Amino acid sequence: MCCRQPAADRDKEDATVSVELLVNVTPRETRVAMVENGVLQEVFIERARRRGLVGNIYKGVVSRVLPGMQAAFVDIGLERAAFLHASDIAVAVDEEKIQPGGEDITRLLHEGKQLLVQVIKDPLGTKGARLTTHITIPSRYLVFMPGVDNVGVSQRIESEAERQRLRDIVLRVRGDDRSGGYILRTAAEGASEEAIESDLQFLHKLWESITARIPEAGPGDVVHEDLPLVLRVLRDIADIEVEKLRIDSRETFQRVESFVAQFTPELAGKLEYYPGERPIFDIYGIDDEIQKALGRKVQLKSGGHLVIDQTEAMTTIDVNTGAYVGHRNLEETIFKTNLEAAQAIVRQLRLRNLGGIIIVDFIDMQQEEHKRQVLRALEKHIERDHANCHISEISSLGLVQMTRKRTRESLEHVLCETCPTCGGRGSIKTAETVCYEIFREILREARQFDAGQLLVLASQEVVDLLLDEESTSLAELEAFINKPIKFQVEALYSQEHFDVVLM
Repeated sequence: MCCRQPAADRDKEDATVSVELLVNVTPRETRVAMVENGVLQEVFIERARRRGLVGNIYKGVVSRVLPGMQAAFVDIGLERAAFLHASDIAVAVDEEKIQPGGEDITRLLHEGKQLLVQVIKDPLGTKGARLTTHITIPSRYLVFMPGVDNVGVSQRIESEAERQRLRDIVLRVRGDDRSGGYILRTAAEGASEEAIESDLQFLHKLWESITARIPEAGPGDVVHEDLPLVLRVLRDIADIEVEKLRIDSRETFQRVESFVAQFTPELAGKLEYYPGERPIFDIYGIDDEIQKALGRKVQLKSGGHLVIDQTEAMTTIDVNTGAYVGHRNLEETIFKTNLEAAQAIVRQLRLRNLGGIIIVDFIDMQQEEHKRQVLRALEKHIERDHANCHISEISSLGLVQMTRKRTRESLEHVLCETCPTCGGRGSIKTAETVCYEIFREILREARQFDAGQLLVLASQEVVDLLLDEESTSLAELEAFINKPIKFQVEALYSQEHFDVVLM
């Protein structure tokens, strides 16, 4: 089930939502927070050392062809080779037309072949970037597609008359030029012919400058780099009614001011430079919300809570009533908790930028009407999400399966790294478990080697337990191996780490 609702219904809902964009700029990092009705909904982070690659165009070189996967690895100058599937390869039919690739990958590519590619998904975890040869260049109202001849209109523009008007404008403005096709974005709804023509001319000039750089570019070079984060956000969420855009950097403010004057003049009166000494994110409590979004547990106002576990394969969300006991009966308590959870889940998906397969385990409901209302609530709240989402019906097990398109890394992957102590498991062995492992290691060492005594190096917690609660077992072990055992606390050892040294 697709989670999009009619544009008219969305407009009614959007009219009640106040959206502010807050921009925090430091020399090495830019952060953009989207606040709706005073509540943080999304965070975009770009660091100088790890800029997003989506939208960048490269001159790539095929480093390896994988016939079994109908794919290839392409070197674009990154640490890891990028991935190109056969379905993402445009096949030239003649000089003017291009169609999607469907042929055998070995007929399309070979090692050493150079080709123009665009990043459609950033490197995620251990995976390299995802590429396509279907180049697209977006602007305020249009997306230009070189080598394609058609003109499309965003499905979110539902008025047939408006769709035809926009299509006629593009066909009229481009004339006999067949160098590329266009998609009219949602933001084009209601736009004037002059504005669309200006966009079209801008895209043509940009594509001409890109094609001029291609012959000079070497293998792995960037031919075109997408806009920086702040300008990219303004371009990509142009269909949102932004009430205020506050920026705490004068240089960035001036750059945004120039961009807005050229592409989004309706935002000119909403720009605001923030010169205050107090960090702009502190005023709205953004950093506190980001910190909460890194935890597994999310408290609901009713007393219930969510438990969110992010794995490489999927994300699971478990809904619990927690301390909420309700006022009527159990079924009503479960229903109210699930309704509240539906809204909280959507906010967490956006805030944490969770993507891929998502499994939501709502609390089991007996009444079909309650199940229907919870699903409708989930669909309603997810309408404000800009990522493409699809939601299934509630299964017999009470699970809702959904997918959310992921093009950049999640908030956790951007801000965190795998714990060196637990290795990403989320738990460590108890001191008691480690004690028994030490006993077994002592027996193993005593049987294999001849030594006068043994020295155990371990953490404070483990040594304390050995000398206190396990002292009787330790004495029996010393008597059994007929060797004294000494202990030494190593402050740098984790609870799981220990060494048995022969002396």
